[in-house]
Amino acid sequence: MGLLNTGSAFPALTVHTVGGGDLDIREELAGSFGVVLFYRGSWCPYCTAQLRAFQRAADRFAQEGIKVVALSVDDETTTKELVEKHKLTFPVGHSAEARAIAAATGAFVNDEPLHLQSTGFVLAPDGTVITAVYSSGAIGRLVPEDVLGLVSHLKKRMG
Repeated sequence: MGLLNTGSAFPALTVHTVGGGDLDIREELAGSFGVVLFYRGSWCPYCTAQLRAFQRAADRFAQEGIKVVALSVDDETTTKELVEKHKLTFPVGHSAEARAIAAATGAFVNDEPLHLQSTGFVLAPDGTVITAVYSSGAIGRLVPEDVLGLVSHLKKRMG
């Protein structure tokens, strides 16, 4: 599959979450505006800064009805440490299959070490892509302020 464009249906993706259990991303975000973040790994300072920024915006996101899900190829122990260290309250998936995720979404993959490059999607309540941000390297990612502004603009247009 190529890149997901505006209006594309977000694909069915199930991720393993910290603390056990699987989460269907489309089901988790259904009926709400949603953000899906693929991050390179807990070792990436830009990625952890992005996750912390989304956590700091959690109250504003809740007020606007925006949910967040993040995932990476990191193992469960590493992901759990990241979640605890940064007090992340949104679902964070671990052990993602980089090539399968890339095939479904068009995300870029790094081979050595194997990981997904930073990719972010803003989804409409019906599960379609409003916007996608693909990065092929360390920088270039969604920020909470842009998501909040976009969703606010769309809500005004919708009435």
